[in-house]
Amino acid sequence: MNVLVVESGSDRMSFPGIDGVEFRSCLMDELADAVSWAEVLLFRTFETADLRGVWPDAENLRWIHASSAGVDRLLDPVLRESPWTLTNSGGILDRAIAEYVAAGILASVKKLPRALARQRERVWEHRVAGGIHGRAALVVGPGSIGREIGRVLGALGMRVEAAATSERPGDSEFSRIRNFRELPLYAGEYDVIVLATPLTDASRGLVDAAVLGAMRSDAGLVNIARGPVVDERALCDVLGSGEIGWAVLDVFEVEPLPDTSPLWDMDNVILTAHLAGDSDDFAERLWALFEDNLQRYVRGSELVNVVDMQAGYVRR
Repeated sequence: MNVLVVESGSDRMSFPGIDGVEFRSCLMDELADAVSWAEVLLFRTFETADLRGVWPDAENLRWIHASSAGVDRLLDPVLRESPWTLTNSGGILDRAIAEYVAAGILASVKKLPRALARQRERVWEHRVAGGIHGRAALVVGPGSIGREIGRVLGALGMRVEAAATSERPGDSEFSRIRNFRELPLYAGEYDVIVLATPLTDASRGLVDAAVLGAMRSDAGLVNIARGPVVDERALCDVLGSGEIGWAVLDVFEVEPLPDTSPLWDMDNVILTAHLAGDSDDFAERLWALFEDNLQRYVRGSELVNVVDMQAGYVRR
């Protein structure tokens, strides 16, 4: 069996010996020439590319694994209609992202960015900060990442609810699960809204001017989903005018974020370079998940984390 690993170039993978499995690696711009060899593709790169010209040569391909939880960068019309299996890396990113979300909320509520700015200026400034215990959080997207976020925020004393594609009863992580299509009607009930939903046709532009306008002036928005889930221009407007209090943003409509974006200069924004899921043991976690699935594939067993290619995410 032939496994082709698509690498970023900066961090090449060393492959352990597995009987009956041959590994090769390539860069994204080399994929078109190498794909005909592969039965299995492992994408270890987060680069995006138009792959529609690659797929016609994938004559031996059977299974594709993405090193991210979101698969929107791969799901073009050709792949959606293909007979191939697509799996993602849901589960290995959950804790790191949940910790990032908690850190971002706490830093914003405790006004740490302002304190750090004063430290650099050597200015001693006392200020009153807020807290999160007993405050209400809404997690949009109760998948594996969203559930870990719910667990962590709940452990910190927040009241956590969720929003999904349909309303349903609450569970161990969320006291209530609401329909995210009605988000403008209830966005004002929460102190913080955390976006953890896959990017699909239903979630693209979900947080628009109507949702942002419904949020309270002291509320915050955290986006660790995908940039296009939010109308970025509308977000800049409400952050600049003080119509919402703050934002923690790890993803953007265009990445890298252009240096002309007003978000760079906003003191009520924490922004990072799409790194919420990164941790020092990510490579080991990715390989453990992929190797388990590879053994399942060799045995003919059911794979884990199989993506519903019409829905755009793993149904749980």
